[in-house]
Amino acid sequence: MDKKTQKKPTELPEKGRILSKPRIFFGLTFILFSAVLALSFISYLMNWKADQSQAGTMLDKSIKSSNIFGKAGDWLGNIFIFESIGIASFIIAFLFLVVGTLILKKKTFKPWKTIGHSLFFICWLPIFMGALTKGQGVLGGVYGFQIMDYLNSIIGTVGLWTVLAASILLYFILEFNLRPSSIKAKLDKINENTIGKVKSMMPDSDEDFEADEELKEETDETGAGEITASNVTVSDMPNPVSNNSINKAKEQEPVNVPKSFSEASVSTNIETITTPNHTSFNDEPKEVSQPVSLNLSTKPAVPVSTPEEAFDIRPSTPAPVAPATQAQENIKFNVEVAQVVDILDDSDRKSQELVEKHGLYDHKLDLANFHMPPVDLLKDYGSEEISINQEELEENKNKIVGLLKNFNVGISEIKATIGPTVTLYEIVPEAGIRVAAIKKLQDDIALNLSALGIRIIAPMPGKGTIGIEVPRKNPTMVSMRSVIASQKFQNTDMDLPVVFGKTISNEIFMADLSKMPHLLMAGATGQGKSVGINAILTSLLYKKHPSELKFVMVDPKKVELSLYSKIERHYLAKLPDAEEAIITDTNKVINTLNSLCIEMDTRYDLLKNAFCKNLKEYNKKFTERKLNPENGHRFLPYIVLVVDEFADLIMTAGKEVELPIARLAQLARAVGIHLIVATQRPSVNVITGMIKANFPARAAFRVISSVDSRTILDSPGADQLIGKGDMLYFNGNEILRLQCAFVDTPEVERLAEFIGEQKGYASAFLLPEYVSEDSSSTVGAFDPNEKDALFEDAARIIVSTQQGSTSMLQRQLKLGYNRAGRIMDQLEASGIVGGFNGAKAREVIISDLHSLEQFLEDLRS
Repeated sequence: MDKKTQKKPTELPEKGRILSKPRIFFGLTFILFSAVLALSFISYLMNWKADQSQAGTMLDKSIKSSNIFGKAGDWLGNIFIFESIGIASFIIAFLFLVVGTLILKKKTFKPWKTIGHSLFFICWLPIFMGALTKGQGVLGGVYGFQIMDYLNSIIGTVGLWTVLAASILLYFILEFNLRPSSIKAKLDKINENTIGKVKSMMPDSDEDFEADEELKEETDETGAGEITASNVTVSDMPNPVSNNSINKAKEQEPVNVPKSFSEASVSTNIETITTPNHTSFNDEPKEVSQPVSLNLSTKPAVPVSTPEEAFDIRPSTPAPVAPATQAQENIKFNVEVAQVVDILDDSDRKSQELVEKHGLYDHKLDLANFHMPPVDLLKDYGSEEISINQEELEENKNKIVGLLKNFNVGISEIKATIGPTVTLYEIVPEAGIRVAAIKKLQDDIALNLSALGIRIIAPMPGKGTIGIEVPRKNPTMVSMRSVIASQKFQNTDMDLPVVFGKTISNEIFMADLSKMPHLLMAGATGQGKSVGINAILTSLLYKKHPSELKFVMVDPKKVELSLYSKIERHYLAKLPDAEEAIITDTNKVINTLNSLCIEMDTRYDLLKNAFCKNLKEYNKKFTERKLNPENGHRFLPYIVLVVDEFADLIMTAGKEVELPIARLAQLARAVGIHLIVATQRPSVNVITGMIKANFPARAAFRVISSVDSRTILDSPGADQLIGKGDMLYFNGNEILRLQCAFVDTPEVERLAEFIGEQKGYASAFLLPEYVSEDSSSTVGAFDPNEKDALFEDAARIIVSTQQGSTSMLQRQLKLGYNRAGRIMDQLEASGIVGGFNGAKAREVIISDLHSLEQFLEDLRS
């Protein structure tokens, strides 16, 4: 090319290079400001209540902002989102991005079309969000709320939504050209494409078949005519080696090829290959220069067909399918549904035969005439309808609203729910009010209302409100008769139904003890804890047959549970050698708890042999006579351990009580053993972490301090209860305030007498016998070499005081119960004291210390 005609690269003038720098600066500035706006808006929406209250405090250094861009971000979010167009402000940030890209000459967006769409949504989106949220929140902004409210007052709610829907529909019609003719054209095009794809997948048509026949006839007429490029393509060749090379190979002498090749392939270039005329194989060959690659592999060679077969390049015609289709239609096709055959083994077949012969096993047959107690045994306290005191409600409402207003806490809505004991006021704070600002006013509200205890729930679970529970001046009693006679309790299908009382909304509250599976109760003296235990026991006695339920009762106070001694032969369980079923001596609790552990292990063995996971499945199998009693199987009743004063047990026995209680709480649920443990003060040394972790269900009556409330419930609130059965129930998920049902002592006496007067079992339900390692001592076979180190000191104390008491040895020698009991057994075996005499002290056989010293000297020798 000539140098004169050669074009030089275009160079920007000096002035153009100077202008490009400001353009880059302003373009990047607009894009950066767009990102700042977007991030400020996102951060503002996440903390808009706090940011709104801080928007006007730009110069106050003491107030910290939660926005990602600080108080400037608060100000931007408040101006654009709250006071303007809501979430449509993100479109403003998007427009800054568009302007920035246009300045940089990046034609990413069509400017006028983008601006037009943006302006439409800036006008439409705030009104839509205002109508959707009904003005609550900041999604629509002040503009959206005002326009929505104005249109709503003129055309109503239906008219407003009609206008919004029509405008957005019109926008999509104009934008996407959604006319009927265009829609029909697009559908026709889709149908044509679909039909074309289907035709391409169909087999050859009749016309193709006729064309193939004509080609075949032409080939037959020409005989061995010359093959031209018009009817042969490369894809028609059956082998990369041409047929003429095969014919050449036939004319040549055979080549000796080894039987096996170690190499994968051998390539040979043949310079000249003669292609014979297809008409006659004896004509002179034509020389064609063509390189060919031959692949020789270890695979056996495919036999070469005759020349006619090798050069038959006619397209293969599929065989007609009509005869095969007709043959298939003539075949008779029968469909049979296989019947499910229930193959029973010998044990199942035998159990079915037993059921057919004797019926299902009836565990109530031993006490077939037992009658469940009637509701009439409980006292009727008359109508328990809640009386509404409108003056009290209005007065409390005004006091709450006035107090919150004095502390600059605005309320947009307030609602009252009247319960038996307390009234729940649910308030909805205005936008921008912190929940903590209301929660910390608990004492101020209690002072203003002159109430005994105020409990604030902020926020209420599952609701967008804050609850304030205020005790009523005239509470309504919840009697045990009203909840027992209710249809909810009578028609329940729970395994161990426990009715506690009524909720704050005056609904009967029930729970299944088998699903709890253990209950931990706490409350100060006189706050209703013992009445709560009686309510639980009464619920179970009204619902379960004696063959289905047994109680193990521990009553260190000796007066709370003694009322149930009359139902010993019906519902109570005890150790084989125990005189009374209700345990009042704390020293005997350890053996009972360990005996329950043995019963638990025995039941697990039975469940394992029966291939069952829980007690309900096991009893069902036993009822269906699938378990053989000769193998040790029996119907297993539920066992409920009731401990009234757990703190006293921990003080006297300590770890010896805690370990079996923890083991039962961990494992006994599946075998139907459930625990109800009550204590006065739920301190951490009484309710240890091991025990607390296995008691998910907690019932808290009024306690003294907030620390005790946190110990039992893991949250405060129990210290704000008003007593007299007012309780909090925690089921592991939420805390419910209940009014426990009241059952008086005479009612429990009548219930126990009604059950005790009926025919019962021969004795109480016997627990497995437990022999502790410490008590398996030397009674009857005293060995002086195995006596305790404090044996002689204990003997001198016993003889000098002439009192054979184990508790005295505990105090004098500062021993635990187990060691003191072991020493007392050794004293009995050696002949110093007499045998066990019930509640009385043992008899001291040696009368003075001089005789004792001679006796000890003889033992040493």
